[in-house]
Amino acid sequence: MNNAIINFSEPANEVVKQYLPGSAEAHQLNDELQRQYNQKIEIPLIIGGKEIRTGLLHEVVMPTDHGHVLALCHQATDKEVKMAIEAALAAKHQWMNMSWIDRSSIMLKAAELMSTKYRYRMNASAMLGQGKNIYQAEIDAVCETIDFLRFNSFFASEIYDSQPTSSNVAINRMEYRPLEGFIYTVTPFNFTSIALNLNASVALMGNTTVWKPATASLLSSYYVMKILIEAGLPEGVINFVPGSGNTISNIVLAHPQFAGLHFTGSTATFKGLWKQITDHLDVYRSYPRIVGETGGKDFIFAHSSANVDELATAIILGSFEFQGQKCSAASRAYIPASLWPGVKEKVLSMIAEIRMGDVMNPDNFVNAVIDEKAYNTIMKYLEYAKGSESATIIAGGEGDKTKGYFIQPTVILTTDPHFKTMEEEIFGPVITVYVYEDKDYEETLRICDETSPYALTGSIFSRDRKAMLKAYDALCYAAGNFYINDKPTGALVGQQPFGGARASGTNDKSGSKMNLMRWVSPRNIKETLVPPTDFRYPYMKK
Repeated sequence: MNNAIINFSEPANEVVKQYLPGSAEAHQLNDELQRQYNQKIEIPLIIGGKEIRTGLLHEVVMPTDHGHVLALCHQATDKEVKMAIEAALAAKHQWMNMSWIDRSSIMLKAAELMSTKYRYRMNASAMLGQGKNIYQAEIDAVCETIDFLRFNSFFASEIYDSQPTSSNVAINRMEYRPLEGFIYTVTPFNFTSIALNLNASVALMGNTTVWKPATASLLSSYYVMKILIEAGLPEGVINFVPGSGNTISNIVLAHPQFAGLHFTGSTATFKGLWKQITDHLDVYRSYPRIVGETGGKDFIFAHSSANVDELATAIILGSFEFQGQKCSAASRAYIPASLWPGVKEKVLSMIAEIRMGDVMNPDNFVNAVIDEKAYNTIMKYLEYAKGSESATIIAGGEGDKTKGYFIQPTVILTTDPHFKTMEEEIFGPVITVYVYEDKDYEETLRICDETSPYALTGSIFSRDRKAMLKAYDALCYAAGNFYINDKPTGALVGQQPFGGARASGTNDKSGSKMNLMRWVSPRNIKETLVPPTDFRYPYMKK
């Protein structure tokens, strides 16, 4: 008999290993890198717990060495997509009726497997397959992934613990049902932790998913799926379906039991999926939940009181970590004229020290962008800047895709606050700087707020509290995650719930219980202990 009432204590964030030269973890990671580099695996679909091979193969290559094949991944056809939907629906009843403690136990075991047995496998797969350096892989593919699993179980305990008040005459309780149907999860290439969370958060609350992983992150996504299975995830709860986005979406979004979309990716793709959902509203059993985190044009705004060294360092870290391939990466900066000479000197001196190259060399801070499509898109922006009278490239600006998709860390200086690279998302190692007159601080705050359609992250650097508060108010809707004297990236699960509004998404805050609440449909139950037997009000009785 299991009649224990269990609540999880709030966990601590997973400790980030430092991989110092000569350390045990550095040796173990290097061994795993060599192992994965020297093998070529086959990645199947996993539907209803079974591995499926279609024979339609996609090569998984290294961004830093696109001639090196890490894996061959089978791609779904219409048949497999339909199979995945049926598997998710077939698994739903048993999974939703399993105790949430047992569901959490599976997630917590997966977290522990990632922390110990598979730490270096996850890191190496993100480094080789997604072009992350050691630190970026560790904080994403390991630490944040683990944090999502552990904190979500804690958040779920808080949700289930939230109950209405009862009285002497009635017992009231709230049931947090999963959504009716299956959930479609579409995950991005840049964060393994997001790929995990978009599925695990939904499944934890009793839902089942059809998962379309990003083509450019198949290696780490596959290992995530294998670890969840090893942790005890039942067949069909999460169905791993690599393939064409159009092929999968066209079938999934037309199904009557489609219940929700959990998405991270481009704004254009999200809008397209939303339109498809709208077109099928009359087909669905319930109104689908739509949760999405999309693009960003994230800013660093400096007041004249800012510390130059702190500001310059934030520009480097915020713009060039993981080659700027973060929705939260800094890509525009507003610097007062009085600070610009010092900031420029400091930024350029740090860029001169940055080494760029293969992930296998731990001294390389910058690696390659994810694929040729991304490379070509970024380079078009750089060519545009080179040909404009309103902009000057003061650092970087060159690329080389001979062996890997390498683009230099680039700083563009513009005289136009509405220059193209100040407004449009580039998703690469590029930041554009606009220098404003110190007296125009408040007006430039207004420009910053109105320039971009996005509202994901942003930061203010100021040692003047009054000026900082002006920015805090003026930029109220410009960022869902706002940073004071820090780079606008690096949110921690449980500490800074993440998400933005405007064209940046639905702001449902991953890394908090707010996101988990989107994946349940509450039912309130009232049990009257002694029902009335007379319709008359007391004052009507004689």
